[in-house]
Amino acid sequence: MPHVVKSTIIDAPTEAVWEVLRDFNGHDRWHPAVATSAIERSQTSDKIGCVRRFRLKDGSELREQLLALSDLEQSFSYCLLDTPLQLFNYVAHVRLLPVTDGDRTFWHWESHFTTRPEQAEVLTRMVAEDIYQAGFEAIRSHLKQAA
Repeated sequence: MPHVVKSTIIDAPTEAVWEVLRDFNGHDRWHPAVATSAIERSQTSDKIGCVRRFRLKDGSELREQLLALSDLEQSFSYCLLDTPLQLFNYVAHVRLLPVTDGDRTFWHWESHFTTRPEQAEVLTRMVAEDIYQAGFEAIRSHLKQAA
């Protein structure tokens, strides 16, 4: 079972990063791979169990469900419901922690999933780099533009 773990330091306070990440339907405004996103059934984007349906810029469509959200811990978890990729049982967790030296943010993002053995290495690299690392860089850029 592939396990992807990535983390970074963002030069912004956790409150600023959390304000962006907390919106489970907001990733189309900052992640470079996401073209459009909508929450199904007109639910709010912070309701546990809500499902976001989004289209990537390559035209692929995915659905993810919010499993947990904690403002106190500045964390959330979600799972992948539908994807054209061979990612099965995908569950991800995001957690922010304050770095008091310079009022920065430690961002931890990890996931577990299953896939066919011959695809494990390629999909692990894709999740780590094209999703997580690209997301880190995009949030940095997004927060700089907002400042």
